[in-house]
Amino acid sequence: MRDHEGPRRSEILPPRHLACIMDGNGRWAASRGLPRTAGHAAGVSAALACVDGALDLGIEWLTLFVFSTENWIRPKSEVESIIKLNMSAIRRYGEELRDRGTRVRYLGSVDDRMPQKLYAEAKRIERLTAGNSKLTVTLAFNHGGRSELVDAVRSVVRSRVPADEISEATVSNHTQYPDMPDIDLLIRTSGEHRISNFMLWRLAYAEILFTDTLWPDFSRADLVSAIRLYQERCRRYGGLLSTEQGHQSE
Repeated sequence: MRDHEGPRRSEILPPRHLACIMDGNGRWAASRGLPRTAGHAAGVSAALACVDGALDLGIEWLTLFVFSTENWIRPKSEVESIIKLNMSAIRRYGEELRDRGTRVRYLGSVDDRMPQKLYAEAKRIERLTAGNSKLTVTLAFNHGGRSELVDAVRSVVRSRVPADEISEATVSNHTQYPDMPDIDLLIRTSGEHRISNFMLWRLAYAEILFTDTLWPDFSRADLVSAIRLYQERCRRYGGLLSTEQGHQSE
């Protein structure tokens, strides 16, 4: 699972919450004359390496976009392959993740399209790793940013919160995981420049990094490089830096 390239935790200050849109599995496979399923399998290995990197670099939250609410329109054989890969990865690496202090969660809608076997495996690994706190790995499966917001609004309505009392905190408290912090850094691989309906609520002030690297090729060195670029950015949250305020007052 481990790639030892790149600096260790003490050399860089990481984002608290890192999220990845793991794109490019199909193109990776096509470039090698392989079926798309081979690309998804290689993508699992890259995801595990990313978990390793997050643990070693001191990242507290890692969210991986595994499967969107829109991905169901893909060929049935590809969808079934992705589901099987998720189930086998949980069974194979669940105890290892638990032993390394990782808590695993699934983020997404539970509907008739979600196979009961996968849902059962998701619940099993959540229970298995629930007591850990070193790193929370959230696997976004059957997730859509808009549907997540719709679910949160429905929850607010069911709770009969008076309209004048609804705040941003109210909405956050009615999301699937209210304890999840906002995303600090979003990485999307494969050269695409969009967020694809991913975690819209928690991306409000995220730094976004687009890279041409295909997800199966995304290494620990790439992760370290991305975090270094993140550290070079100035996060203003709509305000000004102290130096900019000084110039403005002159």
